[in-house]
Amino acid sequence: MQMFYPVLAALAAYLVGSLSFAVIVSRAMGLKDPRTFGSRNPGATNVLRSGSKAAAVVTLLLDGLKGYFPVLLVKWYGKPYGMDDGTMALVGLAAFLGHLWPVFFHFKGGKGVATFIGVVFGIDPLLGVATGLTWLIIAFFFRYSSLASLVSAAFAPAYYLLGDRMQWYAEPSVALALVAMGMLLAYRHRENITRLLKGTESRLGAKKEEPAAHPQPHHHHRHHR
Repeated sequence: MQMFYPVLAALAAYLVGSLSFAVIVSRAMGLKDPRTFGSRNPGATNVLRSGSKAAAVVTLLLDGLKGYFPVLLVKWYGKPYGMDDGTMALVGLAAFLGHLWPVFFHFKGGKGVATFIGVVFGIDPLLGVATGLTWLIIAFFFRYSSLASLVSAAFAPAYYLLGDRMQWYAEPSVALALVAMGMLLAYRHRENITRLLKGTESRLGAKKEEPAAHPQPHHHHRHHR
């Protein structure tokens, strides 16, 4: 029976991850479905485009917690059931995959940034803080949410390996899960990467009109480099 526990834990984590909170919170608060406007991405950034900061914050927290709690539960209660760091890595990855391809929402999920950071916090709070700070620093200096997400996802496994024997004992399975999530996150940001390279990615805090209505006047953002 013990061999089934990690599988059941991963399945449960995937189902929790599949709760697309951007859609759920928007529905609960009477807002438009985030899959129908803006980037059509069911994530906190797009919920913010609906004009509700509260909904965006709630989405961000819940998307983070659904990555955080499954990892934490395995960490706290897994040992007697034969669930070790390998299961913790698997559960984190499963919750993340649920967010990207949610079974309850036709497998159309978000880009996984909040859930990824939640998983990282679950693995170790210090690792979460380092990854979150990386996101904030890049976002602050470069004003690109996507670039901040990509850099922090790339740095998370590096921080994890750097902290080995100082803050924790690095497990190959956890390192691999972090790398896998980072690569999937980059894959989900492929359109953003193209726009970053072209210099057309929208900046944080930049007021953006509906692109259909005002296609011309947006080129003047370019000289802010």
